[in-house]
Amino acid sequence: MTKNMKPVEKQYDIGVIIGRFQIHELHSEHKKLIEYVLERHDKVILFLGVSPAIHTRKNPIDFVSRKKMIEEFYGHRIEAIMPLHDMKFDCQWAKQVDKKVREIFPIGSVVLYGSKDSFIPFYEPHGKFDTCELQPDNFISATDVRKAVSNKSLRSKEFRAGMIYAANQTFPLNYATIDIAILNDDYTKVLLGRKHYENTFRFIGGFSDITDNSFEHTAKREAQEETGLEVDDIQYVSSRKVSDWRYRGEEDRGIITTFFMAKKIFGSEKPSDDIVELKWVDVKKLDKTRLVDEHEHLKKDLINKLEILNTL
Repeated sequence: MTKNMKPVEKQYDIGVIIGRFQIHELHSEHKKLIEYVLERHDKVILFLGVSPAIHTRKNPIDFVSRKKMIEEFYGHRIEAIMPLHDMKFDCQWAKQVDKKVREIFPIGSVVLYGSKDSFIPFYEPHGKFDTCELQPDNFISATDVRKAVSNKSLRSKEFRAGMIYAANQTFPLNYATIDIAILNDDYTKVLLGRKHYENTFRFIGGFSDITDNSFEHTAKREAQEETGLEVDDIQYVSSRKVSDWRYRGEEDRGIITTFFMAKKIFGSEKPSDDIVELKWVDVKKLDKTRLVDEHEHLKKDLINKLEILNTL
């Protein structure tokens, strides 16, 4: 036991380790914790926390891969390495812990081990087993380790195989984008933009950022970034799957855009970001104006919306 570890004051039949171990290899403090528990219990369970959000920066490694990492060192000494799924409520999570422990070992006294800032404060108000907090000699941040590892591309077929494996373990994903038809005060003109590599115009728009609070927020931000204009009176027009050239050959990635119309309230239009040219088009001539292929359907949606609003 290291000098900072809180000793177990009574003898328990079963020792349970609960952690995430979201790291590419076990570090020294991981091994000390596991060895400490193995020295004191003949029956040991190790639960690996499993997030519903898979292959994220915080939870990049799936359960099976982490289980194999631990089995490499302790597979012959730990009776069970099991998944422990995150849940919305602490009481549900604590009941899951208790149930899984008893499914593996129906009889025997139990103590759960965790480190500082671990599951213990969330478990104790609801769970039925005793807990023990183990404090490591040297704190090693898994976040810092993951960040350092993420900056390294290794020259090995195993590394490349791992990248392929990770890409095939994620759910198919539609990226959220926003397109916005910026209109003048009386809804007689609409502002279109052109990107440097395109010959035709498009509506202003872009990807929703993780920091955006809503799609309306995204619409305002994109309008400001690409045209310099502030907009308001944002109204929903439609949403569509977009045949974006960047993802046409991909089986598991795509784009769904949410299309808004909004009124210019302040500023002078100036192309910025990836927009190199802006122009105002008479909405009555919009039907005859050629847009990029992926925005042709959006154009029709806008015309229908304006007709409903009796502005055309």
